[in-house]
Amino acid sequence: MQVPLRILGLRSVVCAFSVIGANFACAQSAAQQVSISQPSHVLVPGELIQIKVFQEPDLDTSIRIPGDGHINFPLIGEIALAGQSVQQATRVIHDRLQARFLVNPQVSIAVLEPAKRLFTVLGQVQRPGTYRFPEQQELDLLQVIGIAGGYTRLADPGRIIIKRRIDGSEKIIRLDGKRLAKGESVEPFSIISGDVITVGERLF
Repeated sequence: MQVPLRILGLRSVVCAFSVIGANFACAQSAAQQVSISQPSHVLVPGELIQIKVFQEPDLDTSIRIPGDGHINFPLIGEIALAGQSVQQATRVIHDRLQARFLVNPQVSIAVLEPAKRLFTVLGQVQRPGTYRFPEQQELDLLQVIGIAGGYTRLADPGRIIIKRRIDGSEKIIRLDGKRLAKGESVEPFSIISGDVITVGERLF
């Protein structure tokens, strides 16, 4: 079953008020909600994000993070965003703007459209192919085998190979699906976006 990815809807609410000679402004935006509720969300290439600086509309930017993970932001130039959390990226932009241009800029980042999180299952499964992660959900190895229809009669669950890219290099991970299924003091193995899982064939 391939799960469609919904695009998050966003809205902003801005209020302003004054109290005897002092002006106050409060701004609640979906971007701030993202950074508060999901400060540890790690930005990745392919995500469409919106960067806003309160009361600085000329700096508001919507951009899809390119493959190299770097974007160009007004005034401060190139910034590496991929691999940083929403909180970290917000702080970087805040600090660079504050260092030369603005006094205590109020920066917020919203993820308008998450990147497609995909995994591929090959070899001895009923429905080999590439699948999308369910929205806001993580999967372990046995779950993705189930999504691919389960093992074929020729499968050897004890011979599963996962190819994973880490820091630009490919890593090979060998797992025993039988031990995982039996829960023999083996923790569930989490699948991440980009993993290629291959189920081996029994040797007769």
